Amino acid sequence: MTHGMRTDTHTPHFGDGGGWRDNATRYALLPLRIFLGVTFIYAGLDKLTDSGFMKDSGAGSIGDMMRAVRDSSAIPALVDLSLKSPAGFGYAIAFGELAVGIGTLLGLFARLAALGGALISLSLWLTVSWASDPYYYGNDLAYLMAWIPLILAGAPLLSLDAALRSRRRQRSGGYR
Repeated sequence: MTHGMRTDTHTPHFGDGGGWRDNATRYALLPLRIFLGVTFIYAGLDKLTDSGFMKDSGAGSIGDMMRAVRDSSAIPALVDLSLKSPAGFGYAIAFGELAVGIGTLLGLFARLAALGGALISLSLWLTVSWASDPYYYGNDLAYLMAWIPLILAGAPLLSLDAALRSRRRQRSGGYR
C-alpha cells in the first residue's frame, strides 16, 4: 500500500464547505472592486465639487490641463475634441467616473462598469499621462490593467448582479 503526504490540510472557516483557500480565491476580486469603485466615486465627486476644475481656463481647470498635455499626448486629436468644450468634457468624465464607481461598488452591470472604467483609464493614459517618463509614473495605465480582471469576471459575489442572477434562477426553477 502506498502512503502519500496530505497537502490539503487547511480547514474550512466560512461554513460553505470550502476551505479558507477556496474562499480566498472566490473573494479575490472583491478588494479590487472596492478599491476601484471607491476611487472612481471619489474622483468623480472631487471633480464635481472643485469650483476651478470645470472651467475652460484658469488655475486647475480642465481646459488648461488639456491644453498643457495636448502636444505630448499619444492622440492629440482626442485632446482637441475635449478642447471644443472643456467644461462639457470635464462633466462627462466626472459623471462617467461616478457611474463606473457606483456600478463597480454595487456590482450592478459590473462588466459594463468595468469596461467603462477601462475606457476612461485608457483615454486618460493616451492623453494626460502619456508623457510620463518612465511610463510607470503615470497611474492611468495601472488602472487600465486593474479593470481587466473585472471585465473578465464581473462581480459574481456580494453584488446586485449576483442577486439578480439568483432571483432569475429561482423564478426559472433553477435551470438558468
